[in-house]
Amino acid sequence: MAAKGVGEVGGAPMIGISAYCEQARWGVWEAQAMVLPRRYADRVSAAGGIPVLLPPVPDIEDALARLDGLVLSGGGDIDPARYRAEPAPQLTSVREERDTAEFALFAAAMTRQLPVLGICRGLQVINVARGGSLHQHLPDVVGHDGHAPVPGSFGTHAVRVASGSRLAGILGHEQIDAPISAPTHHHQAVDRLGDGLVPTAWAEDDTIEAFELDAGGDGPFMVAVQWHPEAGDDLSLFRALVSAALAGTPAPA
Repeated sequence: MAAKGVGEVGGAPMIGISAYCEQARWGVWEAQAMVLPRRYADRVSAAGGIPVLLPPVPDIEDALARLDGLVLSGGGDIDPARYRAEPAPQLTSVREERDTAEFALFAAAMTRQLPVLGICRGLQVINVARGGSLHQHLPDVVGHDGHAPVPGSFGTHAVRVASGSRLAGILGHEQIDAPISAPTHHHQAVDRLGDGLVPTAWAEDDTIEAFELDAGGDGPFMVAVQWHPEAGDDLSLFRALVSAALAGTPAPA
């Protein structure tokens, strides 16, 4: 079902992107600010959507009644209490207001059957929301820092994409387990997979790098990736989201 935003602004779908609150500095000012790396909005715009930033304020999920799709963006760690775990020493940048807002946004998007793209932390939010858990510090599990090799910047690593998946169709990698090079920066990852989620990509160390709903080609568009497509040049994931939002129906696998 198409949301109210479709057709209201020249037919371009309005895509909400979860933002967050951090101490920021601009000009002579320094204060708490609602922030989001610009590349998220730029990629949605380049893909044909209208980006709408969604700050972590109470009842922000009500905004989805006027939007056509949702991007759950990357960022800090989720409170491990949400998956019934004690915090590890490496836990960083937990923001309760952001957790509350993004879990509510995801639940509302699923209720409204809006297309959803999860990116890095966004994948982790979806996994935890569906009953899954996380590795709190991935280097302790895989024995290397290849998923976040450069502080404050993105590295790259190979990702193997499952043939026949919706993700493979979006990326144009239909060969068996076709590899791609993905921009990466994360220190957490999926441990126990959430209910109804099917893994569709893996790193060389078998870390789950993507999943989608186990609903076949007729299910709602819900794709989540552990890497950062907004940091690369490939717009295919954003175009697929915008296409699904514009159509008001699932994008083809």
